[in-house]
Amino acid sequence: MKISGLFKVSLVASALVLAGCGGDIKVTPTVNDNSVNNSNNTTNNSGNPTDPTPDPGGKVNPCTKRTVAGNEVQGEFVAPHCVYSTNFAGKTLEIEEDITFAALENGGAHVFDGAIQMGKDCNTTQNCTIDTNGPTLNIEAGTTLAFRSGEAIIRIGRGAKINAVGTAEKPITFTSANVYSEFDIAQTGPQFADWGGIIINGFGLTNQCTNAERAANTCNATSEGITSHFGGKNNADSSGTIKFANIWYAGSGPREGGDGDDLNSLTLNAVGSGSKFDYLHIHQGFDDGIEFFGGAANIKHIVVTDTQDDAIDIDAGWQGNAQFIYVQHGTVTTKKDVTYTDEGEQKTIPAGSVGYMGNNGFETDGQKGKGDDYSEVPASNPTIANVTVVTTDGKSIRDNSASQAAKFDDAIEGMYYNALFVKAEGANGTDCLEFKKESAEEKAVAGKLMFNNSVMACVNHFKGGETFASGGSKAEWFTNNASSQILDSAEGVLAANGFATNTASTEVTIQANNLSGLDLSFFDQVDYIGAVSDKESSSTWYKWVEKSLAAIK
Repeated sequence: MKISGLFKVSLVASALVLAGCGGDIKVTPTVNDNSVNNSNNTTNNSGNPTDPTPDPGGKVNPCTKRTVAGNEVQGEFVAPHCVYSTNFAGKTLEIEEDITFAALENGGAHVFDGAIQMGKDCNTTQNCTIDTNGPTLNIEAGTTLAFRSGEAIIRIGRGAKINAVGTAEKPITFTSANVYSEFDIAQTGPQFADWGGIIINGFGLTNQCTNAERAANTCNATSEGITSHFGGKNNADSSGTIKFANIWYAGSGPREGGDGDDLNSLTLNAVGSGSKFDYLHIHQGFDDGIEFFGGAANIKHIVVTDTQDDAIDIDAGWQGNAQFIYVQHGTVTTKKDVTYTDEGEQKTIPAGSVGYMGNNGFETDGQKGKGDDYSEVPASNPTIANVTVVTTDGKSIRDNSASQAAKFDDAIEGMYYNALFVKAEGANGTDCLEFKKESAEEKAVAGKLMFNNSVMACVNHFKGGETFASGGSKAEWFTNNASSQILDSAEGVLAANGFATNTASTEVTIQANNLSGLDLSFFDQVDYIGAVSDKESSSTWYKWVEKSLAAIK
């Protein structure tokens, strides 16, 4: 896969070809100790990235600096990049002051050996206090942050914020350091699980905490992957903004905690609706693209391509909104050996293996409670509009699970409008929709999980048969009094570009919902089904999808 136009690599690696994507593999990442010993780490100069400091050789050092244990520490400028050892940021260091990363000239990146942890993590049962006005991680438009370790994450603690606002022309990029040949020691190029991804912990509601814990201010739900704590009482809380950004090659498969203990490309743990996530491209993550654990964060203009597990994973009482979500599953050729655990058995996928990426466009769970009283937080109940999920007929390389448009589990609720699900082939028996548990079927039958003005254009429709356990018809549920439509093929539903809805399709005979009945402070009114209209090729959203897909070819 080549990256063209999104960011330029260094002068040493001015042309870069990246492979296509795919694979859901159970990986236990290792920390690569690539720390750079540099005589320029500690300086007596003050300033910020826009007030560069000359290094001992007379060159200007544009790298960010901060104070650690009373000493000023600055990244080493290895032109055109800034390199930060674990003395600057790592798993044993928590950053408690505002910090800013600016765009570097000549395609340079800020390259990290370790994790960036903003704010102090606090379990309030252990004699600590959360700083509700914590530090902010500022990332300016056009900036690239690259990571060299499977456990290098960005963690935004409760009370801290991220302010990463790019533009359509100058997006922010979070990626693998292996994009750059000078950091790609094995010369494999970038691949899923090269770094850990972004974890944001908020003060929102999650049914991982009981009512009693919230009342006592002891809600401390534990994050997956790398332990930190989240949760509280405020679904309107703000953890900041990520807008016009790429998140590439992140995540991990199940770690020592077993299945479900994963790192996603973007994890939103009880993040409130005051936060903003808009115009994101998530590519080749090794677990989920975006996973919600409660909260009420909203997402808009999201592209997820070739992510191993689920594009959007909903759990623990998420109450947010989503509009304009484009998901595409694909394949990948592995560039290095990948070791994973399958039901306790260690397995290795050798370099050069070709496999599918993508389990579900949406995996949706209503509850993740402890069995105690968590009734203050109802089951997940999002409102989702204008979605396109393009699936494959393959099974993912990590867990041999099928590519599906959506899976419903654990008493999930929710309303979908103008969804378009596409499965062009089904010779391997892969299906479009799955109900994993009867509790989800019960919600559907009761009208609490519904599709409106949507199209299922799939060769195979429902996994596990055409009827609910109660005897009702799944097809009748989906078509919802003829407001939605089921087709037996994907022919004609997408435009020639392969991603936009073909608004002139003769196969689709239903009308879009204009969404006038929804909250128009968030939802845009539309006249088409699916994520992208073929009539809006000049819009910022159309161009964002087009640019994202061009980057992975």
